[in-house]
Amino acid sequence: MHCSNCGSENPEGTNFCGNCGQPLSSRCSKCKADNPPGFKFCGACGQALSGSRSRRPRRADAAPDQVKRRRKSASSSTIADARIPENPEAGERKIVTALFADIKGSMELMQNLDPEEARTIVDP
Repeated sequence: MHCSNCGSENPEGTNFCGNCGQPLSSRCSKCKADNPPGFKFCGACGQALSGSRSRRPRRADAAPDQVKRRRKSASSSTIADARIPENPEAGERKIVTALFADIKGSMELMQNLDPEEARTIVDP
C-alpha cells in the first residue's frame, strides 16, 4: 500500500505507514469500513469521514494556479479600459441625494461672527 504522506510503499494489511506513521486508511465511524487515504466520504455507506470537509472549499482554499488565472483575467489594463468613457468630454451624470438642514435662528446667531468662528459652531 502506498503512503499518501511520504510516498513510501508499505505491505498489505498494515494500518500505518512504517516510514512516517501516517494512517494508511480511514475507518468510517458509521459502518466501520476501511477507506483509502484521500477519501472524503465512505465508499460503503456515503458517510462523511472524520476530518473531511463536506462543504465547498472557500476562496482562500483555491489552488495557486486558480488564483493566477483569476488575476490574469482581471488585469489592470482591462480594468482601466472599463473605466474610460467612450466620450470623455461628455462627462458623467449621476443621481445624488443632497440633504440641507437649517437650524432655526442659525443665521441670526452667526451673522456677526467671523466665518471661521461660524464654521466651528456648525461643524461637528
